[in-house]
Amino acid sequence: MLYKLKLKNSSEEVLLDEEVFQFLSTDPYLKDVKFLDNLRRHSSGCAVFQKTTKKAEGGYSTQTIYLHKLIAETFLLNKKEQDKDLVGAENGNKLDCRLENICWRSRAVASRKRKTSSKTGYTGVYKENSRYRAVISVNRKSIHIGMFETAEQAALAYNEKSKELFGEDGKVNVIRTDQCPHSNKENDAIRANQSSVFTPSKDFSVDLGESKPSTS
Repeated sequence: MLYKLKLKNSSEEVLLDEEVFQFLSTDPYLKDVKFLDNLRRHSSGCAVFQKTTKKAEGGYSTQTIYLHKLIAETFLLNKKEQDKDLVGAENGNKLDCRLENICWRSRAVASRKRKTSSKTGYTGVYKENSRYRAVISVNRKSIHIGMFETAEQAALAYNEKSKELFGEDGKVNVIRTDQCPHSNKENDAIRANQSSVFTPSKDFSVDLGESKPSTS
């Protein structure tokens, strides 16, 4: 069973496995701060909980808990390695917090997977006059892939080169299907959507052992 949770400041939703949902809804500390009721979409694209409190000596302090990091530290800590200490999402969607989608990454891979700043909306794709150039970075050097008639064609070419060079650690663009209908199959594989979803009520009654989550 999968759970879909609404965010306070967005129409988007978080996707959770049943065991993760049960932990988040029954952990005494998380219940006390109403963690699930106060998840928001962060500017980085992930779900975040923030609580601001007034300090006795004056001023305020803010507690921040990133949902995908909390899940990784609670359920996937055994997969963390010395050179893989950053948490990411396999399909690029940080709101997809299923255990199979959350992973530990090296800084190099995390940098490669980050959100693109290109105005085309695709990593490695840039408009030049009426055509689109596809490029990919290897060891901080840009490699020209080719020139294409559409941004979607260039993005597909980037995807192929990224898989060739980096395998599963390569960034893969999700192609806009309204512009490139034949890419539906590839997009389905990238998104890895699942249809079995349950929207929970707010009646959480089972208690687990006392624990306080890491916020690092």
